[in-house]
Amino acid sequence: GAQSDLFSWGDCPPVHSGEPASGLKTARMPLLPEPSRQSADAAQTLRELPRWMRLYFYGMHGVTLDVLLSSVHRLLNSRDPKLVGFSSVYLCVVHSLTHFALEKIYSQKRCFRGRPVVFHLVFYPSVYIGLQILIGNIHTLTEQVKVVSGTQLAVHYMLALYFAQVFHRGLSRLQYHPSCPEPIRGSGSGTHVQGPFHSLPGFVRFLFFGMHGFLDEVLFTSVFNLVEKSDRTLSGHTSLWSFLMYGSCSFVVEKLYLHLHFSRGWGTWRRLPLYICFIYTWEFSWGLVLRQFDACSWDYSHYPHNFMGLITLLYLPGWVCLSLYQDVLSNVLDLYFIP
Repeated sequence: GAQSDLFSWGDCPPVHSGEPASGLKTARMPLLPEPSRQSADAAQTLRELPRWMRLYFYGMHGVTLDVLLSSVHRLLNSRDPKLVGFSSVYLCVVHSLTHFALEKIYSQKRCFRGRPVVFHLVFYPSVYIGLQILIGNIHTLTEQVKVVSGTQLAVHYMLALYFAQVFHRGLSRLQYHPSCPEPIRGSGSGTHVQGPFHSLPGFVRFLFFGMHGFLDEVLFTSVFNLVEKSDRTLSGHTSLWSFLMYGSCSFVVEKLYLHLHFSRGWGTWRRLPLYICFIYTWEFSWGLVLRQFDACSWDYSHYPHNFMGLITLLYLPGWVCLSLYQDVLSNVLDLYFIP
């Protein structure tokens, strides 16, 4: 009665969320951001790389080793600064299957618990060397079998240690998200998920693009050799300098893609002319510098629509296809994570 005469409910100040019911105002507490359900789901659905991805990478990695070893051998014999190396489409397929078999061998290391030295220094290198010798003699099984020199055995053993200690171990750490939601990926800097996982660092992406450049050039030159010279061995060539060229060029083009697509909203055909201009500028600049040291491995002087023999419009369709494929590779790499 008496209290109801002193004030009515209509006179009471409204109680807002974040304020106590007594009507006394206090400092507003900051709202803590709720964890992203999409990010949490993305972290939970990370899985190992699918088989087709591993086979794709195995072939590319094998071609890289072919080019590296053959270019070093050529450099030691001829001192050629062009650093030209060789591989083939057939070898790319063989490397994919061989690496896949070695992956299965590496998975057997659990049978050597308590004896890791035996596995890493004896068992795996023995299997690796035997497999490489077998592959090297496949085309001569009906003829005289090749004799492997001590130097070749030493190189194979060092490569076996690299595979066991670095390659398989590093690849097994990679995780893959099959379909990362667009809102998570739209930040322009790759995919982000919560937890102890991180997207691939720039250095790893550079290595990937460099190896893919080797694969691109070997495939491209093998097709040209087939058309122009009827070379059915499908052998191709590239240069160690191409690793730096493709690695750096693709790295920059990827940054352009992330910025123009996610930040600016540019479509594919609007980005493409910028890609092509940058690629031609990059190829011309590298060729101009390498030519000063007699290290430029290409000369387009005999092709139409060339400029100083360093770039040619004849390759424009190829650069367009590679530019479009570059966006695909960037999207795929954004789905890779490492702990």
